[in-house]
Amino acid sequence: MTAPAVTARPRPSAPAARRVLDGRFVLAVLLLWTLLRAVSAVILQQLASHHQDPVVYDEPDVPVYFQFATLWDGQWYERIATQGYPQELPTGPDGQVRQNPWAFYPIFPMLARGVMALTGWPFSVAGTLVAVVLGYAAAVLVAGLLREKVGTAAALGGVALLGSFPSSPTFQVAYTESLALLLLAAVLWLLVRERWFAAGAVALLTGLARPVALPLGLVALVCVVARWRRRRSDPLRPAETAGMLASLVGCGLAGLVWPAIAWWRTGVPDAYTLTMSAWRNGEEVRPFLPSIERAQWLWGDVTGPVVLALSLLLLVAAVVGPWAAGLGTAMRTWCLGYALYLFAALDPWTSIYRYLMLLFPLYVLMVGGGWRPGTRPGGDQPGWLLTTRTVVLAALMIAWQVWWSWYLFMFVPPSDYPP
Repeated sequence: MTAPAVTARPRPSAPAARRVLDGRFVLAVLLLWTLLRAVSAVILQQLASHHQDPVVYDEPDVPVYFQFATLWDGQWYERIATQGYPQELPTGPDGQVRQNPWAFYPIFPMLARGVMALTGWPFSVAGTLVAVVLGYAAAVLVAGLLREKVGTAAALGGVALLGSFPSSPTFQVAYTESLALLLLAAVLWLLVRERWFAAGAVALLTGLARPVALPLGLVALVCVVARWRRRRSDPLRPAETAGMLASLVGCGLAGLVWPAIAWWRTGVPDAYTLTMSAWRNGEEVRPFLPSIERAQWLWGDVTGPVVLALSLLLLVAAVVGPWAAGLGTAMRTWCLGYALYLFAALDPWTSIYRYLMLLFPLYVLMVGGGWRPGTRPGGDQPGWLLTTRTVVLAALMIAWQVWWSWYLFMFVPPSDYPP
């Protein structure tokens, strides 16, 4: 008896991607994002004009909003855009490497430099414009990725919470949040669609934009393993196998490319890690310990680790439960891998608000939109309930955004906590 022929599953088509990002949906995303960015602009303008100490303003011909938008990390990116990276690592009297531009990745300041060259604008204007434009592109890609997995309403809900998140004003100041979100959404969508070569290429770009290669590599590995396990029912072609390997290589190289460039330019093999340790007062970068010590400082030697462990367990429960099944393998793995990466590599303090924005799939769960169709107990969620949840949560986040902008982004001389 002849065995039935095995037919290959058709690959997702490019026209399908265009259908996900149809004109009406993209317009809805752009209008929603514009509304949220306008709210943030009002908050920032009020702070810049009426509350920020004017000692930070040194460009009399530039509106204060743009100068306000170049505070904190924006000043480092301005230095890179106008002066480049140093050939030698700066050191203090004790011989320790001091804070320097090698801690900051080059794509964003180089884009700003290009805009400056084309327009003659100062960095405060060019850098802010680049961040805004990249933020719009990121919002569209995030919305398309979410829509393909969880539908239109949940996708718009997720974008609404992303755009109203407390630290979302960084999408319109001279920071790399917009760029990081854009590249991340692109890599995840390409992995979801199994466009392996393209995913590897964009992942490699993240190595020059934001240090997220390690969790992205985990996502790529899980997606590759999942595809490999389907090989009997959906045979692998040689080109696809090569693409799967290329995606893994791209993620791997992404974590090495910037430290290698820093080594090449300065002649110091560990130039990047020495620079990063300067932000920890010269202390060696120690996995996991900074997070544990910060939790102990906030909640006590015993209670702190318990709070940290419960938070991680809550995240795992949120991501692995059936209420998140609609997100799919790539986004669920990203949430777990990125959270573990933050726990291992971050000294969690005020910057944690910005880092958490890249966990955007969780916002879909907050509005109840992560279920697979037909699997929710009691039937699918009514549209009005999802909309109500989104509006209420977005309003709460905007109120939190006012606090974040006032206490973290606004600078109070002579020193202050960075956002």
